[in-house]
Amino acid sequence: MDVETVVQFRGPVGCRRDGCGPLGLVMSGHTAQRPQELVHFSFAGAAPADLPETVDDATVARLGRESYRISSGARVWMVTARAVHLHREVAREFYQAVPSRPVRWTQRVFWRIVLALAATSAGRWMFGARGRS
Repeated sequence: MDVETVVQFRGPVGCRRDGCGPLGLVMSGHTAQRPQELVHFSFAGAAPADLPETVDDATVARLGRESYRISSGARVWMVTARAVHLHREVAREFYQAVPSRPVRWTQRVFWRIVLALAATSAGRWMFGARGRS
């Protein structure tokens, strides 16, 4: 049997059961490989009944086509899932790589005036009257 480590968490890992959606279990935490990123690992299958809400240093391994093993310390849980999904929160890295464009001062003044007008009853009437014509 070929065992493949899918994800290895470091530290506390939240385990959320999703009873109403297609995902039966979502594990959220930081990985050993990229500790700065938050990772959400989802199973499209039922969560083990005895899996606690939080585990420490969990490792998820694929045992077969639809068979997965979650281990944390000496505890082990088996999960059968049709599919798994790995989502990494990369917003911080993305916005560091893509610098934001500075907003022109004329645009700032325009939106300040529009928002100030919208805060008054006359401004709301004016915007409402323009939309009805």
